[in-house]
Amino acid sequence: MSAALAALFLAACATPPREAADLVLVEGEILTMGAPGVVEALAVADGRVLAVGTSEEIRGLAGPDTRVVELGGRTVIPGLADNHYHGIGSGPGVDLTRARSIRDVVDAIAAVALETAPGELIVTNRDWHEGQLAEHRLPYRDDLDGATPGQPIVVVRGGHEYVLNSAALARWGIDESTPEVPGGRVGRYPNGRLNGELVDRAKDLVSLPEAAPPDPEAVLDELAEEYAALNARGLTSIRYPGGPPSQYRAIERLKDQGRLTLRVNYVLRAPRGAGAQPLSDALASWPAVSEGDGWLRVGGVKLGVDGGFEGGLMREPYEEPWGEGGTFHGLQTVPTDRYIETVRELRRQGWRVATHAVGDAAIDLVLDGYEAANADEPIEGLRWVIEHGFIPREDHFPRMRALGLSVTAQNHLYVAAPSLVKYWGEERAAWTTPVRAYLDAGIPVSLGTDSPVIPWDPWWMLHHFTTRGTISAGVLDESQGITREEALRAATYGYAYLTFEEAEKGTLEVGMAADLVVTADHVLECEDPCLESMEVDLTVVGGRIVYER
Repeated sequence: MSAALAALFLAACATPPREAADLVLVEGEILTMGAPGVVEALAVADGRVLAVGTSEEIRGLAGPDTRVVELGGRTVIPGLADNHYHGIGSGPGVDLTRARSIRDVVDAIAAVALETAPGELIVTNRDWHEGQLAEHRLPYRDDLDGATPGQPIVVVRGGHEYVLNSAALARWGIDESTPEVPGGRVGRYPNGRLNGELVDRAKDLVSLPEAAPPDPEAVLDELAEEYAALNARGLTSIRYPGGPPSQYRAIERLKDQGRLTLRVNYVLRAPRGAGAQPLSDALASWPAVSEGDGWLRVGGVKLGVDGGFEGGLMREPYEEPWGEGGTFHGLQTVPTDRYIETVRELRRQGWRVATHAVGDAAIDLVLDGYEAANADEPIEGLRWVIEHGFIPREDHFPRMRALGLSVTAQNHLYVAAPSLVKYWGEERAAWTTPVRAYLDAGIPVSLGTDSPVIPWDPWWMLHHFTTRGTISAGVLDESQGITREEALRAATYGYAYLTFEEAEKGTLEVGMAADLVVTADHVLECEDPCLESMEVDLTVVGGRIVYER
């Protein structure tokens, strides 16, 4: 705790403040995650924690207009955060979120085809994963051909993959003679025939129609509804890991209207594969470095160097048959020289960098690029970021510490474990996102979901990282589990550290932002798997109640 906050706390205990609180919570267990630890009660005024202490002390701060919440032994925690949030999910296209088998996928597409003009393109939403299917695999070309004869279909899976049926392959002239795309992969059946899978840069072979421009006011209404859903699960802060300036400006308008109900850190997405000049052109139209305030702030620039589950760049080849005879190591989605050039240019222009890196070889490349930028001008203290960091190795940790890097971890394994075991083998899959190893190595870690690639519920995330449990593959490498207190800290204070806000939020110490959650059960003491289904009774952001059950 800073000296200033310590002084505030001591003053609050020695002589209770005379101003009446706006909100008090009494007769509970307040996990402040700072000094003085666990207390019975807490008072809020002007959007900040006014005082903490006994219920008797805090009741004395209530005035005639104070909202008093009787906790009845319930737990209060700092507001939860998601360090890697793209959106809540679903979206346009055939909805596959409820599919639980290949048959379900085919049936959902076939139902839409009945209402679609012959020859018209059918596209699915992307917010699902093959890990949710009984077969634990993608629906391929031959599966999709059974949905509707002659109608082009593009199944979108996450942000890294399309699967096409035969009609769609023909529509874009993709066949067995189509050359491989650098940084991408054209999938094949074991006999060499195309299976319809296009990974990462190979997606560029397809041009999906652009959606009609949305109504600006409808966009704001949808954002407000989305954020209300997040509030209902205890989220008070989110970080967008690479988006367009237009979305930032929409959130800004929502804030200006007084409708923003959580705090947003917005990382802008660099032009894909851009070198120094295209990057400079893009930066000229962006919001300024660190523009914003405690509700909405620019948090840096997002880059990427490898694929996702099916394309993480590895030192060792993939398991067969994906290893293609020991030759396939994943996908490097940007040339090394161009990546390093881009990173150095961003450092020169004063931007903070966050890079998507899944495999161990991808982390090698990121560290090479960050070290090159650091040689130009030190980055230590700027908390540059590795996004995901699935497969770190022991030789990575000293390099990360020397550069002062942070890692954003997400619970991909919770859903994708069966796929990762197939692609990478049991050992690498089980090691995926080893938060215990990161913490033991002294690497700052925060937690998130990568929604909608992985469902956005923060309690599923906390359940996974404390148990290493998965939806359909049991527990993988229990040794990499962390304690509930460590997980809660990573989802609160750890996030605040990631966004340079640890002096403002992330704990419930006196003087900090009053972002807090009342839970129905005790977060640290309830019996597993209680976190997975934890109920939220009340969410407060900046002293304002934004959700109440």
